[in-house]
Amino acid sequence: MMTQHIVMTPGVCGGRPRIDGHRIRVIDVVSWCVYGDATIDEYIEQFPQLTRAEVHSALAFYYDNVQMIEDDAEAHKRAEEDFRRDYPHLVGNP
Repeated sequence: MMTQHIVMTPGVCGGRPRIDGHRIRVIDVVSWCVYGDATIDEYIEQFPQLTRAEVHSALAFYYDNVQMIEDDAEAHKRAEEDFRRDYPHLVGNP
């Protein structure tokens, strides 16, 4: 049986790839489990609503689409930096 765990829905999480039924994006899992030092078990401890299959699907989606995910993460980072620079009165001190 094949299960689809990763979806991209316009208007939900900015249309970014996320785990179906959740607002947890693929980049969120990647940030903890690839760029960070969390294990899959530690990630699931923090987000017990997720299944092991969902977390593995998020990681598989990342490895199948590394450039897309990293390009999107970089664009998001630049937009956040621009916002902080242009509207410092709307954000707290980092």
